[in-house]
Amino acid sequence: MNTDYSSKATNEEIKTRFDQDVERFSNLDTGQLTTLDAPLTLELCTDAAKYCSPQAKELLDIGCGAGNYTLKMLSKIPGLNCTLNDLSQPMLDRAKERVSQQTTGSVTTIQLDMRELDLEAEQYDIVLAAATLHHLRTDEDWKQVFTKVYKALKPGGSFWISDLVTHDAKPLNTLFQQHYGDYLETLGGPGYRQKVFDYIEYEDTPRSVKYQLDLMEKVGFKHVEVLHKNLCFAAFGGVK
Repeated sequence: MNTDYSSKATNEEIKTRFDQDVERFSNLDTGQLTTLDAPLTLELCTDAAKYCSPQAKELLDIGCGAGNYTLKMLSKIPGLNCTLNDLSQPMLDRAKERVSQQTTGSVTTIQLDMRELDLEAEQYDIVLAAATLHHLRTDEDWKQVFTKVYKALKPGGSFWISDLVTHDAKPLNTLFQQHYGDYLETLGGPGYRQKVFDYIEYEDTPRSVKYQLDLMEKVGFKHVEVLHKNLCFAAFGGVK
């Protein structure tokens, strides 16, 4: 897929936007409104991780934001050692503050582009990635990150994703965009709808669920599964 991404937002621009939005993303009631079924996918991804690795000790949260997914995971498996990764240092600071209050395990932060993570082999029982992979650009980026995650998981460990997705059939993108746009208008009218669509167009390069599950299988995941899908948002993952 030879696509020109030069008109897309840079890492620095994305980082700056999230640096300035810590408070909103620290609150599940206000930080996830534009994400359809956010509370449900939060529950499903963390439940799936718990059922796959009930004795888990090590968690990696990629693009952790203010730490909501790690906090939910800790409510189901207490005492985890938590590794938090994000591009935004203010987000990481807030996540570490919140997570440290909820675990007796260690809390490690890594401020780095997920493509540059240097992860130890077979280190983690659980890897979570919520609303972050859609910032990956090229096919090579996607393959690189999925390969890193697979290698970093212990055998039997699992990788769970909740994210904005696209569709391989273009007419379906049009259909789902219309329905999602109608939802956004209920939150803030036509102006808000356009604002969200504008920053998705500028910042995001999502892939389809099929693309990501196929890639998971290609890099070695033994089982892949869709937990939930609603229009252009989905929760899914794989077990090593």
